[in-house]
Amino acid sequence: MKSDIEIAQESVMSPIEDVAASVGIDRDDLEFYGKYKAKLSDELLDKISKNKDSKLVLVTAVNPTPAGEGKTTTSIGLAQALWKRNKKAVLALREPSLGPCFGIKGGAAGGGYAQVVPMEDLNLHFTGDFHAITSANNLLAAMLDNHIQQGNELDIDTRQVVWKRCLDMNDRSLRNLVVGLGAKADGFVREDHFVISVASEIMAVFCLAEDMDDLKKRLSRMIVAYTRDGKPVTAGDLKATGAMAALLKDAIKPNLIQTLEHTPAVVHGGPFANIAHGCNSVRATRTAMKLGDICVTEAGFGADLGAEKFFDIKCRMAGLKPDAVVLVATVRAMKYNGGVPKTDLSEPNLEALKKGICNLEKHIENIQKYNVPLVVTLNRFVTDSDEELKYVEEFVRGKGCDFALSEVWEKGGEGGLDLADAVINTLDTKTSSFKPVYNENKPIKEKIETIAKEIYGAGAVTYSAQADSEIKRMESLGLDKIPVCMAKTQYSLSDNEKVLGRPDGFTLNVRELYPSAGAGFLVAVTGSIMTMPGLPRKPAAEGIDVIDGKITGLF
Repeated sequence: MKSDIEIAQESVMSPIEDVAASVGIDRDDLEFYGKYKAKLSDELLDKISKNKDSKLVLVTAVNPTPAGEGKTTTSIGLAQALWKRNKKAVLALREPSLGPCFGIKGGAAGGGYAQVVPMEDLNLHFTGDFHAITSANNLLAAMLDNHIQQGNELDIDTRQVVWKRCLDMNDRSLRNLVVGLGAKADGFVREDHFVISVASEIMAVFCLAEDMDDLKKRLSRMIVAYTRDGKPVTAGDLKATGAMAALLKDAIKPNLIQTLEHTPAVVHGGPFANIAHGCNSVRATRTAMKLGDICVTEAGFGADLGAEKFFDIKCRMAGLKPDAVVLVATVRAMKYNGGVPKTDLSEPNLEALKKGICNLEKHIENIQKYNVPLVVTLNRFVTDSDEELKYVEEFVRGKGCDFALSEVWEKGGEGGLDLADAVINTLDTKTSSFKPVYNENKPIKEKIETIAKEIYGAGAVTYSAQADSEIKRMESLGLDKIPVCMAKTQYSLSDNEKVLGRPDGFTLNVRELYPSAGAGFLVAVTGSIMTMPGLPRKPAAEGIDVIDGKITGLF
């Protein structure tokens, strides 16, 4: 079969105004970025605000292998299949980060015959949203250091500067550094840090903001440092809000592109789920829900991260109620969780599958705790044996779940018809009684421990002295009655990526806690998770090139 990029480059895209017209969007409501990309105008969002909300379907997954398990591919293929069943489906997806694109995973535009296009544009610069977020983040950092240099009127303690610079690239050398070296005019010498742009609080704020006014309020209350007597200093205190908003003025408008089968896709925002909240923007989801019959969205990595944060953070804050969940599993992920090395996942191994299927079992149980109807789909790979596929189906049905095999990578929408039928049947016959898993008004440690024990399967939680101190500070600042965003490895239910399967009774270690006051949640950092990833020994970037004017190697 052809590579993803070959399939994408050989596809015949429809003009974006034709894709928009399929869901009732006029040409005048589009702001064009070439023939095949457009931003949706603020006027359109106002115009459709009175439309009835469509059904909301979340696509999530089991804990992935390092290569990913096709969650976005399944989301795209499902939307394409729903159109074949005469359901007007609209996708709401995240924008990819350059970090994994050039690192391990490659692109994030789906795969095979279930992709969003133009694939190269989406995976690289797209409409410039991430550049705008990076610029806004670093403008704030520059204004903060300039304030200190110009007399420090706010009495900022330079040992308690918490705002970090960012870059949308995996670059471990920037995790810890010293700025301000040189002459007196070059700044005040202090330790500084970078995070990847998708971990910036501005990305979280951007994705949770309802409109420009809400965006400015959230930007204003972001905490950048503390004074010598322990009081928080915000972006508003630095008078940086307006300038940041100016940089984000166009970025805040959702983007419209299409799938290979011309299904509309609203793609906007992209926080990582292992170090941020892992969901596309609220504006994108609301827009998609106003344009069709069914909105298909996804949340990053496994259900222990993306789905938990979608439910407990995004849905809670935006007042969304998911109508169904599609849980994506693969035979190879279960064999990986059963102890098979990544290099051997293509070989049939029923015993390893039986050992690792407990990971899927835990995710099924977790989704059921939110009282949302569930469909489990197996993303089929050509190397899966009939015996393995049959075992998984029988296991899932034995758990009382609907099941469908998905072959969208190979066949596009046609390969997702069984899944589409299962989703339609679930939406028609079952009712969601969605409820978050914890009460946001409970103490900070109780919220962390609820997630750790109920969702991860931990037996206990320990806190570093630093985390304990930060929890007390949050309580004193009145920032304890908000949701918690867990920063944790995606490869395990625990905080140790090497512990696969279904660990039980382990101790989760919280080493750091800090406020995302603009976003409206606290971040609890566990284990050895990094907010600035590094490149692998052989990064995907080594295989990317431009030949005869075409990008190659982007998969």
